[in-house]
Amino acid sequence: MFNPSQSEVRKFFIDAWQALQAGRPLEGAAKIAAELVTRHPEYHGLLESGEAAVDRQYRPEDGILNPFLHLSLHLAVEEQLAIDQPTGLRAIFMALLKVTGNEHDAQHEVMECLGEMLWQSQRQGAPPDGAAYLACVQGKLER
Repeated sequence: MFNPSQSEVRKFFIDAWQALQAGRPLEGAAKIAAELVTRHPEYHGLLESGEAAVDRQYRPEDGILNPFLHLSLHLAVEEQLAIDQPTGLRAIFMALLKVTGNEHDAQHEVMECLGEMLWQSQRQGAPPDGAAYLACVQGKLER
């Protein structure tokens, strides 16, 4: 299983963004990562700062959203939708897309549920609960 360090994840997003800016070809996850960064202009300056962005700490108590966590959740949702895992996520997402009106907002709704599921999993010391995740996303349609 691929288990990158915090530094590796941050460098991955920085490298993907820099490659896109330089016009270098991108493939696979790097291409998706660069596209995700284009949707978040508020992170462009940070990613262009290179090593300073890798070393910076983003603590909730400081009121700072971790841009690398945010982008990583986007990337995870993109991958889950591509393979429909957990099974049924893609169908619920398509319905959510109709409600939100755009893919980016729909992804943010799903990301809230993904983050909640991961937090619960860590808190309880249990495997991620795919059924709870799907139920959370489904619940976004019912509000």
